[in-house]
Amino acid sequence: MARSLVIGGTSLIGRPLVEALLARGDDVTILHRSPGTPFGDRVTEVRADRNDPEAVRRALGSRSFEYAFDNVYDWQRGTTPEQVTGTAEAVVEGLKRYVFTSSVAVYPEGGAYDEEADLVPASYPNPYAAQKAESERALFRLARERGIQVSTLRPAFVYGPHNTFERESFFWDRLLAGRPIILPEDGSRTMQWVSAADVARAAVLAATEEAGANRAFNLAGDPITQADYVRTLARVAGVEADLVPVPRETLMAAGGDLFAPPLYFGVYLDIPPITARGERVRELLGLTLTSLEEGLEETFRWYQSQERPEPEVTWEDEVLASVGRGG
Repeated sequence: MARSLVIGGTSLIGRPLVEALLARGDDVTILHRSPGTPFGDRVTEVRADRNDPEAVRRALGSRSFEYAFDNVYDWQRGTTPEQVTGTAEAVVEGLKRYVFTSSVAVYPEGGAYDEEADLVPASYPNPYAAQKAESERALFRLARERGIQVSTLRPAFVYGPHNTFERESFFWDRLLAGRPIILPEDGSRTMQWVSAADVARAAVLAATEEAGANRAFNLAGDPITQADYVRTLARVAGVEADLVPVPRETLMAAGGDLFAPPLYFGVYLDIPPITARGERVRELLGLTLTSLEEGLEETFRWYQSQERPEPEVTWEDEVLASVGRGG
């Protein structure tokens, strides 16, 4: 029975990862800040702020682990490479592999990038991208210095049940209400997606397969345009998508936002594309990603089980009216 530590095990990626580890028969410990998990006595719960390495050390005490899975990024405060390596140092004794969830945001705009491409520098203006890239560099440096093994995962946009970001649900709320969907410009910007369940599967394989040692793995499905993404969501929900192109200049002038209300196209889904190549995870770890439509069908079943508030659409109605469309 392997001893596995999951840092952040109760949200989008952590839930399927913990379930996958429990299904393997692992002895799983979850390290997080908030009390309670959905797993009951099947896991051990340890509470600490992962951004405080000393608190992590105190909370873990003399526990040792064969595998550590680091899934947490603090969106309010950021998570620095020093905080990431501080956690890794706290569990280094007896550790077989440390698996760090990074992001395709470590690449600059453009692509398509394989895993050997240069990462963004520490001075990059997007703090999330810069900190993820610097954390990867710091972990691989620690691996060389301490003789441990590290794997990093670089997922594209992650979807699935328990997504706390307004992405899939943002559109389903509106599609099922028969509302038009605002489309930035012509909706031709591309994005890539990966299911949370596939990120979890990749994490277990990266930890346990020899080919996972000291390598990075992109996790990204085929590029899909914004317009086709919404059409896929609509098809899964069994409705038609009424797409209304609106110039970005109009959206920005009206106060539209990428990350906070008023959102005009979900959270962060209208950025210049970063395209990643995904052959390595298939060739070295034998993982074929779930198709987007199949994964969204599972996500939609979960969505239907949730109580969702009525979407706030006053701002959208004003934008739609400004381009000659009613809400």
